[in-house]
Amino acid sequence: MSATVWWVRRDLRLADQPALLAAAAESGPRGAVVPLFVLDPPLWAAAGAARRTRLAASLRALDADLQARYAVRLVVRHGSPTAVVPALAREVGADTVHVTAESTPYGRRRDAAVRAALESDPRGRRALVASGTAYAIGPGTLLTGGGTPYRVFTPFARAWRAHGAPGPAPMPTRLAGLADVPSDGIPETPGAEAPVGEAAALARWRDFLDGGLADYADHRDRPDLDGTSRLSEALKFGEVHPRTLLAHLARSPAAGSPGAHTYVTELAWREFYADVLWHHPESAWADLRPMPGMTYDEPGAGFQAWQSGRTGFPFVDAGMRQLAATGWMHNRVRMVTASFLVKDLHVWWPHGARHFLGLLRDGDLASNSHGWQWCAGTGTDAAPYFRVFNPVGQGLRFDPDGAYVRRWVPELAHLPGAAAHEPWRHPLGYAAGYPTRILDHAAEREEALRRYAATRA
Repeated sequence: MSATVWWVRRDLRLADQPALLAAAAESGPRGAVVPLFVLDPPLWAAAGAARRTRLAASLRALDADLQARYAVRLVVRHGSPTAVVPALAREVGADTVHVTAESTPYGRRRDAAVRAALESDPRGRRALVASGTAYAIGPGTLLTGGGTPYRVFTPFARAWRAHGAPGPAPMPTRLAGLADVPSDGIPETPGAEAPVGEAAALARWRDFLDGGLADYADHRDRPDLDGTSRLSEALKFGEVHPRTLLAHLARSPAAGSPGAHTYVTELAWREFYADVLWHHPESAWADLRPMPGMTYDEPGAGFQAWQSGRTGFPFVDAGMRQLAATGWMHNRVRMVTASFLVKDLHVWWPHGARHFLGLLRDGDLASNSHGWQWCAGTGTDAAPYFRVFNPVGQGLRFDPDGAYVRRWVPELAHLPGAAAHEPWRHPLGYAAGYPTRILDHAAEREEALRRYAATRA
């Protein structure tokens, strides 16, 4: 029996899966497809406990789906993909390994190394074949009229919408596997998991289409409300594809609504950041737009207070505690906490970006690093140097009743309504042990603007 290998990475689903479809087509009616996930030790170690737990749960869901639909098992091997993938291909007699095209700097280097190892195999030349992409439009596809990459979101989004995305790929009608291919197994991870995987992601999406989408434009910035689709983790692990979401939105009765338009724009932001990273891989951990002469402070006691959610600014602290407790943080609060670190504490953004990436269940390199640079003023925004979020004003605006703060900062649970955002104004504000403010925001805002002005001079 001839065989092909379907090497899954961050595309843990069966539907709308071009790489699986290509593997099934090549194997033919009498062949077999071996689904493979390689647990790469450096990536596993860097993921952080929350994301490792989430990934393991997603792998178990994919394995269960493969068994239920096709009676095929997911093979998990531990080790370097450069060694593991060619070894498995030889073991099962596969001439081809099918993958979804990768776009991150590490992923592109890894795939180039695996391709070279497959092609130079002394026991027979083998191929790595990439089909599809993790994005609606592959990073690197869109260019300006002058043939250069986009560096500002609005013109990119306009071109992205005009280009359009292909429709979802069909699911293979049949798939045969190989019996008794050894697997190292999915690691056991601590912590209970809510339902995850492809079916759970699609169920969440259907609920959002039927309910949350109508109010999305108004509620998406409110961390006290369940106003988002909460699909960032599913998109991170590829349990659902963005082109599936776009296709469903286009057929939805709310297709022309403000909520639908805003949701598509948020998908476009994700695609924009992936495109920027594709063209500028160095921007993963360095300024896309360096500011010569800019000075930063080294992380110290203020950085530690920020990490632990004890800055004395309730909206910031609520976000940092939510991140530590759950591995997720509302996007509005991500911006506010990032601004606080860079522009109130004057710490260079990669320190915060690494902290986020180590804890986030949905940690995505492109979105994380470029979101931080947007807040820092060194990324894709055209004129960001004057943007300094007021952590109190942001809380009052987007958590008007203080419910989000009271949930994550129990020392302020006794304060009613918006008083939770300004405990210093309440006679019992510090009665439960909440820390006082570690800095004067107005003074640090002026200091941030002074430092930026010096670079412009």
